[in-house]
Amino acid sequence: MLVALGACAPDPESPAAETAPRADGPTEQAVAIDAEVAANRALGVGDRAPDFALPDATGETVRLSDLLLDGPVVVTFYRGAWCPYCNTQLRDYQQALGSFEATGARLVAISPQAPDSSMSMAERNALAYSVLSDTGGQVSQQYGLVFRVDAETRARYEAVGIDLARYNGGDTDAAWALPVPATYVIDPSGIIRAAFVEADYTQRASPRQVLEALQEVV
Repeated sequence: MLVALGACAPDPESPAAETAPRADGPTEQAVAIDAEVAANRALGVGDRAPDFALPDATGETVRLSDLLLDGPVVVTFYRGAWCPYCNTQLRDYQQALGSFEATGARLVAISPQAPDSSMSMAERNALAYSVLSDTGGQVSQQYGLVFRVDAETRARYEAVGIDLARYNGGDTDAAWALPVPATYVIDPSGIIRAAFVEADYTQRASPRQVLEALQEVV
């Protein structure tokens, strides 16, 4: 399967936007990336969700198994603060947060960003739910979502001011790995009851889809 990994224009409110070229320039052209391995490995409905313990934007550790003691959990994996589609999705989820919580659910968002980057993103978007840092992508890897950014795409990202090493806390190969955007609804027993895994980075699970999945769990 081919996925369009876009060298998309940075979010206008992101620091990367200060040096970005025109949004309709050649760097906006998607680069075809073979994501078949990542897509095939992604966890799906009926799988047990791997437990994790990750720091939130303030450095406090959040553990999935602890959250599940209180009810279902929505876990969404996103690429980073530099991605406008991610910002839109997380803001939409913030608007729907009351409806999610009315079902007894908790919501957490996970990216490979360092806590400092997550903090600035959470503040800018006024997010009232936990934004967790999976630096190095170990948790994303457990969920089968990680793929490496190839050299050509990395050059395109850098050309529009997107430096993943800065966002993700280190100039290493791990800093240039991204998760396929995905949202999971996990029931209190730790089983995935709904999985929205979309290789096309422009497509995300809508709040309505997530809410409908939660209503089936409860």
